[in-house]
Amino acid sequence: MTTKMSPNLTGPATGLFLAEAEVITTPKQSQQPQVQPSKKLHAPKYTWHIVWRNVLAFVYLHVGALYGLYLLFTATKGLTVLWTIALGLMGGLGITAGAHRLWAHKAYKAKWPLRVFLMICQTIAFQNHIYEWVRDHRVHHKFTDTDADPHNSRRGFFFSHIGWLMVKKHDDVKIKGKQIDMSDLERDWVVMFQKKYYLFLVTLFCFILPTWIPIRFWNEAGWTSWYVASIFRYTMSLNNTWLVNSAAHMWGTKPYDKTISPSENLSVAVLAFGEGWHNFHHAFPWDYKTSEFSGYRSNITTAFIDLWARMGLAYQLKTTTLDMIEKRAKRSGDGSRFPTKGNKDDNVDENKDSNEGHTHSHEGEVWGWDDKDLTQEDKELVKITH
Repeated sequence: MTTKMSPNLTGPATGLFLAEAEVITTPKQSQQPQVQPSKKLHAPKYTWHIVWRNVLAFVYLHVGALYGLYLLFTATKGLTVLWTIALGLMGGLGITAGAHRLWAHKAYKAKWPLRVFLMICQTIAFQNHIYEWVRDHRVHHKFTDTDADPHNSRRGFFFSHIGWLMVKKHDDVKIKGKQIDMSDLERDWVVMFQKKYYLFLVTLFCFILPTWIPIRFWNEAGWTSWYVASIFRYTMSLNNTWLVNSAAHMWGTKPYDKTISPSENLSVAVLAFGEGWHNFHHAFPWDYKTSEFSGYRSNITTAFIDLWARMGLAYQLKTTTLDMIEKRAKRSGDGSRFPTKGNKDDNVDENKDSNEGHTHSHEGEVWGWDDKDLTQEDKELVKITH
């Protein structure tokens, strides 16, 4: 399974109804040169080529989730509630500890038993297979809030939350996606096994087993089991993840880099298992904690990784040194980490919205450990444990 593969950006990766739309959309171009307008008028306009299959799927999921919520409080057995919570926890960790911190950012390493477990958990979450998830996420980090970003937050809350999955992709996502090195995933037999058999695996782990087990072992009603343990659980998991792309790019503080949209958002951190400390994460994407904080209350993913590290199945956990954090915060932070005068970045106009005007350069931006643009100097400042 070590054959080199180019990213699949021309057709559906899985053939499933929630597979991301792969054909392209482009911004509308004016026929004649215009006098340069103000920035608010100069914002690019986009043609939304809607993928109706996905729209209908999301409508069904959200209506079904509301019905599942009703059943949860009126007709669901206690064991089914616990089962639903367990599935949500497993699926969430499959995304945060697996697809995100392990495979996308290489923030730590894992031995094959843990990788297999995380692959199963990520399959429960059904957010496309690991290979596609990682490719899109690395592009997102390299080209945040540009047209190459699959869920560009400059296009609004709805687009960055769910709309990007309802329309065909922008050309730049395809072009820039080809520049992302995916050879590490192509060498991982766990990732490539899941990719090859994804249609079967996701049907089994996301829908069939979650519905069948309550029916078989504690006589739950089939209708209830389907709408609570499968549809409600799955839809909630999707929205918790999507909040990282939307809310955490719009609301919160920016202690480490005020020139980018990702922000520190406690509410998102709680709902997304620690992924809401997003300004830190984009500043230091190789840090396995995705946060400066060491506590577990708002970052259960870190607790999960630390547990496996103590058992020897997770290792080479990468963290950012305090010196590196403080230098970045003093250089480009919004002052919320150092609430004193004299820490202002003279190169950034404080009266300008940092999400407006593209004040942030993407030259040399990194997606994580082993990115070709990560300097040796920065690598030497990273602390590696276990």
